[in-house]
Amino acid sequence: MIKRTSRNVIDYKRASISVVKSAIDRRRFGKQVALATTGLGLMPYTSFGSTKTRLEKDMYDVIIIGGSYSGLAAAMTMGRSIRKTLVIDSGKPCNAQTPHSHNFITQDGATPGHISTLAKEQVLAYPTVFHKNDVVTDVEGSDGNFEISTLSKKRYKTGKIIFATGVKDLMPAIEGFADCWGISAIHCPYCHGYEVKSKNTGIFVNDESAADFAKLILNWTDDLTIYSNGTAVFDKEEVSKLGVKVVEEEISIIHHEKGYMSQLDFKDGTSVDIDALYHRAKYEQHCKIPEQMGCELAETGHIQVNDFQRTTVPGIYAVGDATTPFRAVSIANASGAKAAFSLNHELITQQYQ
Repeated sequence: MIKRTSRNVIDYKRASISVVKSAIDRRRFGKQVALATTGLGLMPYTSFGSTKTRLEKDMYDVIIIGGSYSGLAAAMTMGRSIRKTLVIDSGKPCNAQTPHSHNFITQDGATPGHISTLAKEQVLAYPTVFHKNDVVTDVEGSDGNFEISTLSKKRYKTGKIIFATGVKDLMPAIEGFADCWGISAIHCPYCHGYEVKSKNTGIFVNDESAADFAKLILNWTDDLTIYSNGTAVFDKEEVSKLGVKVVEEEISIIHHEKGYMSQLDFKDGTSVDIDALYHRAKYEQHCKIPEQMGCELAETGHIQVNDFQRTTVPGIYAVGDATTPFRAVSIANASGAKAAFSLNHELITQQYQ
């Protein structure tokens, strides 16, 4: 027999009360969702689970295409606004092989997968939010009446769309480069610079931005070399004044261990040791559908949005890396939430017109 002291009994009772209150709160929230959505012709409230099942069969207020950080941030705000929301995601984020995410408060050093999994769990706790692992292949219609087709031959209807589809990085044709991307071949000093500070660092660049790029990275290390991978087209004298060496030999292979580079081999037979290599990769939109629907692109190749993440096509929003060169988890999250704030306000405005 377990003997409980009076303190243990009190703690046990408190824990029991907490569990009961949690269940009551969850049931009340489900009931509020059902009442709030009666205008959609839903069945009367019976239980949290059955309400969610019934909700899924109706037209969505918004479908979010892409379920990484910006997409899930938008979904959480829509869920908290009691809007019927569907997230369609392929499960292949661009940072899949990045070992750790940094410069995102409360999650500094966590793996991208951990952050996404936790975010998805929290988002799907809201009864009006759903998730499908699929790929969107086509979008038809206009504001208030869009129809989305997927690779699995499913079709969904929605009033609004948020594209959170990101961009696709285009890797240099150098053996080992893609394997190191996001690990020791890196794009952002604010995301990765601290982890390679004071180490043997290179910049893979050959354009007029070379000197400014070098000035930025010198903040983290003075052991810095620019690798132009061919005849330099920038002012080498300007770079040399910074104390930065320029190597013009073409790289043939990057030696690495599970993405952590150790050596560069050049086509002339020479080699150098290296720990990290910065590169601003060229990119393209991961999803062509926004452009096909008439969403204008900025000169940078990003989807053009206003301050509220609206695209140039009514009813369509875009968030995350697809819309900005500032690629950071914190910025992606902020853009997703901002789009959802704006979208919910738009739905309310239309409701009272």
